[in-house]
Amino acid sequence: MGKLERHVTIADVATLAGVSVGTASKALNDRGSLREETRTRVKDAARQLNFEINAGARNLHTGRTYTVGMITTDTIGRFSIPVLMGAEEALGAGQMSVFLCDGRDDPIREQYHVKTLLSRRVDGIIVTGRRTQPRTPIAPGLPVPVVYAFTSSTDPDDCSVMPDEAAGARKAADHLLAIGRTRIAHITGPEHHHSAQVRATATTDHLAQAGHPLTAPPLFGAWSEVWGRQAVGILLAGGTPFDAVFCGSDQIARGVADALRAVGRRVPDDVALVGFDNWDVMTDACQPPLTSIDMNLEGLGRTAAHLLLSAINGAPEPGRHLRPCHLVVRESTTLPLTPP
Repeated sequence: MGKLERHVTIADVATLAGVSVGTASKALNDRGSLREETRTRVKDAARQLNFEINAGARNLHTGRTYTVGMITTDTIGRFSIPVLMGAEEALGAGQMSVFLCDGRDDPIREQYHVKTLLSRRVDGIIVTGRRTQPRTPIAPGLPVPVVYAFTSSTDPDDCSVMPDEAAGARKAADHLLAIGRTRIAHITGPEHHHSAQVRATATTDHLAQAGHPLTAPPLFGAWSEVWGRQAVGILLAGGTPFDAVFCGSDQIARGVADALRAVGRRVPDDVALVGFDNWDVMTDACQPPLTSIDMNLEGLGRTAAHLLLSAINGAPEPGRHLRPCHLVVRESTTLPLTPP
């Protein structure tokens, strides 16, 4: 009769990693103040030995379930899916499971998900959606921490992680000024939409302070290619001179590119073009490929997850946390304006 296979223990992991059993336990359970290099070394050793943490024992020891709920109101997923991917990546590194719930912009459905998650004794909840506009808190007096990602809470005591859209708009304006464009138009989404207002206000104020105000008031419309084409017609019909257009979304920008090409205006030779969102479906399909502002949605999700973990561990960081956007330069702005 052959020998029974011996199960790998945490002592084996500790020996391979060159640490004590206590340190190995802290590293694998993401507890204690350890150097990141030590934590990584222990987890690498556990993977090499195919060591699995006993979830039941861990839960009894900590009183936690190592599960997190995620509620999204974004049925399309254009913005929330990258946020969720980033959050799940960060939570998965800590061996935490995620329950994903689709609220579908329905308050009753959302409350059902909250009750279900609490009945499963989740350690915390992340709330996301398709709009940056502040929303009412998901529920009052919850027994677990909540972090809002991309969307934000109207309660200043809640923790919200947001893209710094205003700073992103200023980066777009500065980029156009840097390549010599001084007659800049701004075409964006619905006037009632929070993101459209934030981006338009930041652009208007920043260019005015730089001594090169917008060549016309911002044009508000829809988040669509159709509106981008229509808005170019409005600018041309009004005789507005412009050598650059900053658009409030990539969809609008692609419509602008089509309309400019149709009337013989070359991009970027005659008109430089910048979008917002860095949505590869639009930026790559645009002719030429579109320079755009990236909100780093996956990074936003990772930050939200880390803030939630901090709150779970007794160190909450309430308030609005703005994360930087960055400029991705492509062919729609790479040609500087030739001086006279």
